[in-house]
Amino acid sequence: MNAATGLSVLFYGGTGVISSACAREAARAGYTVSVLHRGQTTSRALPDGVEVMHADVRDSNWVAHALGGRRFDVVADFLAFHPDNVRQSLDQLAGRCGHYVFISSASAYQTPPSRLPVTESTPLRNPLWDYSRNKIACEDLLVQRYRDDGLPMTIVRPSHTYDATSPPLFGGWTAVERLLRGAPVVVPGDGTSLWTVTHARDVARAFTTLLGEPTAYGEAVHITADTALTWNALFTTLAAAAGVEAHLVPVASEAICEGRPELTGSLLGDKAQSMVFDNSKIRTFAAGWRAETTFAQGAREIIRWHREHDVCSGEPDLDAYFDALVARWRP
Repeated sequence: MNAATGLSVLFYGGTGVISSACAREAARAGYTVSVLHRGQTTSRALPDGVEVMHADVRDSNWVAHALGGRRFDVVADFLAFHPDNVRQSLDQLAGRCGHYVFISSASAYQTPPSRLPVTESTPLRNPLWDYSRNKIACEDLLVQRYRDDGLPMTIVRPSHTYDATSPPLFGGWTAVERLLRGAPVVVPGDGTSLWTVTHARDVARAFTTLLGEPTAYGEAVHITADTALTWNALFTTLAAAAGVEAHLVPVASEAICEGRPELTGSLLGDKAQSMVFDNSKIRTFAAGWRAETTFAQGAREIIRWHREHDVCSGEPDLDAYFDALVARWRP
């Protein structure tokens, strides 16, 4: 285990669901935390004492100006989605970074998986989603750099991670707002496939144990809850948190994607597959760690956040598309 106190950590990102939770947890654990982002998102507050720097990480001159001559013990990169992004980040951080942590995705695993639960030895292959294939290519680049040059890097693969501002339902806030007004909601497939959702603060507790940890160099590890729920259960749990009844309409995933091809990757290449994970490996770094936030608790937080902020976050076009699917598929 590392000794967190005093280690300096730079987050490329820091405003997203996972990155903001990890930055908060790292600060709580005693790291000296800085975040670098464009400053365009303010919905997830960071604690006092976290240094915020503004730059577009895809603009290397801007990054160099923002960082000056500083060096960091750890850099956690939440903003690399293509091998070219990783190459650019490594170039920017040459001589500045003791440990590079790349945030990949559990969607990089074999899709559909040939066996469950998924472990870190499950092959990486997703023929259905460009996002996942690009993450795999990023991992390949980093593994090569580790083998050839000894690059001190670690790969982290979160699965579907959420917080109060980001409901983990198919359809996101559009689905939530349909539930709240009593409209039928579209459930992919027959609603019985298993899906793993993990609260961001649980991911963050395990994530911080990897930062600056020499035994994690060259390793890849996922961080997810140990339990999975059916899609039907996810929808009904959120409805129960809101005190409403869920009217579920199962729709074949392929049919959903016919009218909205842009959903193909995230649905057929991810959410339509049952995914259950073995988290033994992360517990070799974070002894005794388990995801503590049940979805029932997380669902109450989502509903509370929505009501307190009194915002409409749904997508009208997607809402209309769901109406059309319901009209066609409701028994």
